[in-house]
Amino acid sequence: MHFQGFWLCLGILCISVNAEFMEDDVEMTDFEENPEETDVNENELSSEIKYKTPQPTGGVYFTETFDSGRLAGWVLSKAKKDDTDMDTSIYNGRWEIEELKENRVPGDRGLVLKSRAKHHAISATLAKPFIFADNPLIVQYEVNFQDGIDCGGAYIKLLADTDDLNLENFHDKTSYTIMFGPDKCGEDYKLHFIFRHKHPKTGVFEEKHAKPPEVDLKKFFTDRKTHLYTLVMNPDNTFEVLIDQIVVNKGNLLEDVVPSINPPKEIEDASDKKPEDWDERAKIPDPSAIKPDDWDESEPAQIEDLRAVKPDGWLDDEPKFIPDPNAEKPDDWNEDMDGEWEAPHISNPACQIGCGEWKPPMIDNPKYKGVWRPPMIDNPNYQGIWSPRKIPNPDYFEDDHPFLMTSFSALGLELWSMTSDIYFDNFIICSEKEVADRWAADGWGVKRMIANANEPGVFAQLMAAAQEHPWLWFIYLVTAGLPIILIISFCWPRKVKKKYEDAEYKKSDICKPQTKGALEQKVKEDKAALEKPVDLEEEKKQSDGEILEKEEEGEPEEKSEGEIEIIEGREEGSKPNKSGSEDEMKEADESTGSGDGPVKSVRKRRVRKE
Repeated sequence: MHFQGFWLCLGILCISVNAEFMEDDVEMTDFEENPEETDVNENELSSEIKYKTPQPTGGVYFTETFDSGRLAGWVLSKAKKDDTDMDTSIYNGRWEIEELKENRVPGDRGLVLKSRAKHHAISATLAKPFIFADNPLIVQYEVNFQDGIDCGGAYIKLLADTDDLNLENFHDKTSYTIMFGPDKCGEDYKLHFIFRHKHPKTGVFEEKHAKPPEVDLKKFFTDRKTHLYTLVMNPDNTFEVLIDQIVVNKGNLLEDVVPSINPPKEIEDASDKKPEDWDERAKIPDPSAIKPDDWDESEPAQIEDLRAVKPDGWLDDEPKFIPDPNAEKPDDWNEDMDGEWEAPHISNPACQIGCGEWKPPMIDNPKYKGVWRPPMIDNPNYQGIWSPRKIPNPDYFEDDHPFLMTSFSALGLELWSMTSDIYFDNFIICSEKEVADRWAADGWGVKRMIANANEPGVFAQLMAAAQEHPWLWFIYLVTAGLPIILIISFCWPRKVKKKYEDAEYKKSDICKPQTKGALEQKVKEDKAALEKPVDLEEEKKQSDGEILEKEEEGEPEEKSEGEIEIIEGREEGSKPNKSGSEDEMKEADESTGSGDGPVKSVRKRRVRKE
């Protein structure tokens, strides 16, 4: 258990130490171990990237990379808005083709919105119109808010394929089929997916809004990175919205848009009126109830506490507030303009107990009953909440295939922004997800790789965050110290147990386990002790003295576990008995007990069983 805890703590410690060197989506093998070489600046890293302009790998309706540096095929709008002042109605916002400000890729360029507080409109014709039929629709492009965003959008419009479509007159009222992309104003972060649905009976177009994504969109507007926005619509009416190839919203055109595609079958009759005798009251006062004779409505809710006594030291003639004696009229005070100067008032220091007219405190009146009202009972004439009757909806229709929208033949950006330098790149419209993914890998994938490599490590980010929020140092300290505390807490009990076992070994007569060499040495020492000549008289005296001493102390002589007694007897002038067998010990014991044997002295010896 302790070993498991130790390895767990060690793992946590390693993770916490190595975390500062980890970076998102960047393999550690991309860098040499030499610390001088790992500090690669943006220009050096970008120069190592072999960028190649993305090329579509399948059929497409529209692609644009802007890597040529020219706006070939793009048309700037010359329109004017009808509902604004002359100065702001013109679409005179400036567009440029530039590289990214940060994490640039050599040879890669994009379309950049350059003006603030101006209307921008630019569009381009598709290679062929997209007709909604049996093929999916995939729209994909990149956006980078290089300077953040205060208020403005970066969405695109797929312009309806109509006879009156004129790209030079592209404006906010131009008919479109789909509007898709990010938009922000104030603290409202949005990712639009809006399409215009044609009423099959009236021919009127109505905007349908997809439900908002259930993710926090703020980071995509504030991190100043290039993000990939993708819309996928399928002939079975399903749709998906992706950011950086991760689904953030999905649903069905028949169920997950507002207002719904199909209207209700029945509607309320506008000509229906509520009858005058319609009773909607669920409860009414009991008409049979009578006010009790002893009900007194004149008693107030609160009265003065007659038991209260004015505290000692209460100053009736002292005011609660007095002018500040230390206040001075400002030098720039002008009595003609500011009026007569008066010192500000402060609490009267003499009113430690209280000042002014003393009044007893108010308490609840036990006699108070209030205004009598009859109890409420169920209304026998209750008819429920009235609502107009339902009639068949004259405009009802049922569209089971809202995917079959109006075809579109152009892509446009019609934007207003309070922030400049919004970057757009790598537009593609196709019907195969694999084609869009390959296109993204060759374009956005390279930008993402460079951005991740240039991003400061976790340690640098933590230090920067702590400079802005000093309280984070406490969190760092606790986080760094926790693994060490856990290691100590798991390892310390094992050390205590080891000390306890050592103490038990010392306390008992049982030897600790020994090695083979130590045991052999012990046997040799015991044999040498047996062969050594012994002065029997002296040993007998010592033995008798030890026994007598134990008897006086009340301690019985005990044998330790694993010990046997060997009784050795020896005649005068004879050699010691070295056999030590039980029979010989018995004989020696009997001879010592008789008193007429040849044995002059008997020696008892305890040895351990090895």
